[in-house]
Amino acid sequence: MVSDTGFGRRTPAVRYCTMIDWDDVRYFLAVARGGSVRAAAERLGVNHSTVLRRIAQLDERLGVHMFEKLPSGYRLTAAGEEVLEFADQMEASSHLLETRVFGRDQSVRGLLRVTLAPPLATHLLMPDFADFARLHPDIEMEILSSGDLANLTNREADVAIRVVYDRKTLPLNLHGLKGPELFGGVYMSRDRLAAWRAGAPDPIRWIVISIHGIPDWASEGEVRTAGVAFRTTDAEAQIVAVRQGLGITTLPCFVADADPLLVRVPGTGLHMYGTLWLLTKGETRKTKRVRLFTEFVSRRLAAYAPLLAGLSISRD
Repeated sequence: MVSDTGFGRRTPAVRYCTMIDWDDVRYFLAVARGGSVRAAAERLGVNHSTVLRRIAQLDERLGVHMFEKLPSGYRLTAAGEEVLEFADQMEASSHLLETRVFGRDQSVRGLLRVTLAPPLATHLLMPDFADFARLHPDIEMEILSSGDLANLTNREADVAIRVVYDRKTLPLNLHGLKGPELFGGVYMSRDRLAAWRAGAPDPIRWIVISIHGIPDWASEGEVRTAGVAFRTTDAEAQIVAVRQGLGITTLPCFVADADPLLVRVPGTGLHMYGTLWLLTKGETRKTKRVRLFTEFVSRRLAAYAPLLAGLSISRD
């Protein structure tokens, strides 16, 4: 069987079936069903240019044009009509696969891997992870809280809890659940502040993470410093150093405001690091254990919003 592409050549129809992948088909179907690039973009939750790029990519891959642009919108070409038949079949197969494969994964048991930055695990969410584990003892939790965040696309984790400064940087293939905003400030030990107010002559210096130095947004406020006294590559060592009165440093509000040994440096302000997002990928987010976990943690994060924003304490 052959088909007329409408562009002066005849191509075996089976070629469409063997060369199309599902990621391209989603965009093709959205335009075919919506009748316009704008409608497809709204349906898929992407921008206009992304849809155009993916359709052009599909055209190039197949060597034919799928659509004819008219004043009223986009109309399928003869080749596009033929591809639509295969596309509908691919969609039906995809849905069947989801039902059979992921439908078996709706029990509240199995491995759940969560990736997040170490301070979020150690200083904020570990009690909540423990509560979730007690509620669902058949779920085996693996908390990946090293400095390098696991990659969801490569299936290194099921859920990522990340601080995102610009929403536009979120990968389009990830599903995001937006959480509270995260702020940081400048802190020192309460004892060191009391000594400074009492006129202690010892100079006050900065404590910094070696690879970052002093952030541009950080100021000394009312406490004048004399350079950098202490550098570390470890966030926990940074916290211990400021507790010991070695100087002032920048910390997330949820870490420092909850520490009775620390206080904000007078005259300094807060800085927004970004927004917390719960991220999942593809059909993984439809499994029951992932849905239960993301809904549970989302509620806990909402309750922590004042602490994360630095609003849970009075100013010193």
